[in-house]
Amino acid sequence: MRVLLVEDDKRTSDYISNGLASSGHVIDVLPDGRDALAAGLREPYDIAIVDRMIPGLDGLSLVRSLRAAGGKLPIILLTAMGGVDDRVEGLDAGADDYLAKPFAFSELLARLNALGRRPPIAQEKTVLRVADLELDLARRVAKRSGQVVELLPREFALLEFLMRNEGRVLTKTMLLERIWNFNFDPQSTVVETHVSRLRAKIDKPFETQLINTIRSTGYSLHAPR
Repeated sequence: MRVLLVEDDKRTSDYISNGLASSGHVIDVLPDGRDALAAGLREPYDIAIVDRMIPGLDGLSLVRSLRAAGGKLPIILLTAMGGVDDRVEGLDAGADDYLAKPFAFSELLARLNALGRRPPIAQEKTVLRVADLELDLARRVAKRSGQVVELLPREFALLEFLMRNEGRVLTKTMLLERIWNFNFDPQSTVVETHVSRLRAKIDKPFETQLINTIRSTGYSLHAPR
């Protein structure tokens, strides 16, 4: 794969780029967030590895800017800030994966290869529909009864997963592992918080409720029965 590595620490960038090169990948290294934004929108990279603390444009702002411009480049965010709230913030910004420093190169390579195996959106169904709810995956647009609903990246991913599994009961564990790449944490309220925000946008303004809570189990999105 052709990889964009955005890292201003030379020792770290050499460690990653040498390892990726020895694994057969082609790497471009940029130390500045603004230069990386231009390159990410201009060049046909397969994946980007972005450090959170970089000059010019920090990693979170870079990810948000790429997503706001319609960029679908898979992104792994690297950071020394490994708390749950930090990971949630990075994923909500639009990163596909999040790896805390220090890390084993083998884990980074495994995550990179896993993202690289994901089929492009063009090979999948690009518009999901449940009742009067529509999710355009290619344009990253959600509509309910013809009205555009503004969603944050993680809300969009959560809604997509619910719609792809229409009628199925999805547990909190399943959502944590699929949307946030977290192992089950009984103290975490990440799922409840995001489902509540999603409901406020796609259910509350409309007459019909689509997202249903299954007591002591999880959530299910389906048309009225």
